[in-house]
Amino acid sequence: MKIKILTLFPNMFTEFKGESIIKRAIDKGVCSIEIIDIRQYSHLKHKNVDDTPCGGGAGMVLKVDIVTKAIRENANSNSYIAMMTPQGRQYNQEIAIDLSKKEELILLCGHYEGFDERIRAFVDDEISIGDYVLTGGELASMVVADSVIRLLGDAIRKESYEDDSFSTGLLEYPQYTRPIDFEGMKVPEVLLNGNHKEINYFRKKESLRKTLKRRPDLLNKYSFSEEEIKILNEVKKEENF
Repeated sequence: MKIKILTLFPNMFTEFKGESIIKRAIDKGVCSIEIIDIRQYSHLKHKNVDDTPCGGGAGMVLKVDIVTKAIRENANSNSYIAMMTPQGRQYNQEIAIDLSKKEELILLCGHYEGFDERIRAFVDDEISIGDYVLTGGELASMVVADSVIRLLGDAIRKESYEDDSFSTGLLEYPQYTRPIDFEGMKVPEVLLNGNHKEINYFRKKESLRKTLKRRPDLLNKYSFSEEEIKILNEVKKEENF
C-alpha cells in the first residue's frame, strides 16, 4: 500500500516513519509512506499557501489553487484522498479496515483557520478523529495511517488485532501477564488452567462486561448470538443492571 501525506510541516513525520511497527512495515515492503510538502506547489514568491478569509474574520485559509495543485500532481486513478478535518465523519475501526483495502491513500492535512471550501470538491472523504480541534491535521493523519498500517499484510500478526477493541464490535477483554500475583492482585485462575473452552468463555464474558460498563452504546449496534445473549444476561445480573 502507498500512503502519501500532504502537509505544511513534513519534519513532524520523521520519527513517525522511523520507529516501531511503522518502520518495520516500511522495511518489509508492506507499505510506503511519502511525505509531501504542500509549499513546493506554491507559485508565490515566499511560498505562501494561505490568505485572509473572504468577508473578514480571524486566521488564514489554505488556498484552493495551491492545495488542488498538490493533490492533482500526486494523485492517480487508484488514489483515495481523505481530508483531515474536525468537520469530517467520526473515525472508527470500521473505516480503518475499509481504508486498509485501498491501493493508495492520500491524507490531506489542514492548518491555520482551515481549507478553502472549494478544496472539498477534490477529495473522496473527510475524516475527524474526534470532536475537538487540533492545530493541524498532521497528528490526525498519523492516527489514521497507524491504524491502517497495522491491518496490512505482515505489519503485525493477524491474531494481534483480530480481538482488538472495536474489531469485533465490543471492547477487548482484559489482558494479564506475569507476575501472577502483584501486591495481592492476582491473574484470574481460569487463565492459568489451560482449558481453552473456559478461557474463551471468560474472555467473551469479560468483553461483554467491559462494554456494558464503559461503552453500552456499542451494544445497541452489536449482532448477538444466542450464547452471547445468555452471557450478557449473566453479566447484567452480576452487575445489577
